[in-house]
Amino acid sequence: MSTSILAWLIAAAALLLLLSASVRIVNEYERGVIFRLGRVIAAKGPGLFFIIPIVDRMVRVSLRTVTMDIPPQDVITKDNVTVKVNAVTYFNVTDPVRSVIAIEDHIVGTSQIAQTTLRSILGQVDLDELLIKRDEINQRLQQIIDEVTDPWGVKVTLVEVKDVELPESMRRAMARQAESERDRRAKVIHAIGEFEAAANLGRAAEVLEAHPAAMQLRVLSTMAEVASERNSTLIFPLPIELLRLVDTLTARADGANPRPAATTQPAHHT
Repeated sequence: MSTSILAWLIAAAALLLLLSASVRIVNEYERGVIFRLGRVIAAKGPGLFFIIPIVDRMVRVSLRTVTMDIPPQDVITKDNVTVKVNAVTYFNVTDPVRSVIAIEDHIVGTSQIAQTTLRSILGQVDLDELLIKRDEINQRLQQIIDEVTDPWGVKVTLVEVKDVELPESMRRAMARQAESERDRRAKVIHAIGEFEAAANLGRAAEVLEAHPAAMQLRVLSTMAEVASERNSTLIFPLPIELLRLVDTLTARADGANPRPAATTQPAHHT
C-alpha cells in the first residue's frame, strides 16, 4: 500500500471522526445549550445541527413537565397541632439557558424550595383551614414557589397537597366533635318537627270544632285502621254528643246549686 493511499485513509477517518463529533441531534422536547470556550452561544434544537468539536460543548435540557413528589413534612400549624403533610408539584423549563447557568440543578433546587415553602405556609394556617381551604393553600404555594424559581427559567404550574396525616388523639377528638354536631342537629330537627306538629294539630282541632261531623268521620277512620291490624283490641265507640250532653247537664247542675259562700264569725275578745 502506497503512502498516498494510507494518507488518504487516515484523512478520511479523521474527517469521519470530526463529523461524528460535530453532529448533534436533540428531540422535540429537548434543547441543546451550546457553550463555546465556556461562554453561552444559544439554545439550539430540536432536530439536527452542528457544533465545533473541542471548542463547543452541549448541555441537554428537557422541556417536558416534571411531576415531583414533595416528601412528607412534619408541620406545626398555627393552632399548635403537629401534622404530617405531603404534596406534589408540577413544573417545566421555559428558558433552557437560564436553567443551566442560573442554578446547578434546577430539579433539586425546585424540590428544596417546595419543601421549605410547604412548611412555611402551612405553619401560618389553622388546622381547620388546612382541611377546608385546600384550594386556597395550593394557590398560595404555587405562587410563592413560582416566584422563586422564575429566575431559574422554571415555571411551576401546579402544587397540590395530597395527604394530611393527623395524630390519633386529634382524630378521636374530631370524631367526637362530629358526633356531637350530628346530635345537636338531630335535636333541633326534632324540636322543629314537634313545633310544626303542634301547630298543625291546633289547626286540625279548630276545624273539628267547627265541623262536628268531621270528628265522627275521624273516629270511624281510626276504628277501621285498628280493625285491619288483626289484634285483640276492643273498641267501644262513644258518641261525642253524649259527652257534650253530660257537659251541659253538669254545667246546669253547678248553676242551680251554687256553692254557699263562706261566712266568718266576728271574734269576741274577753
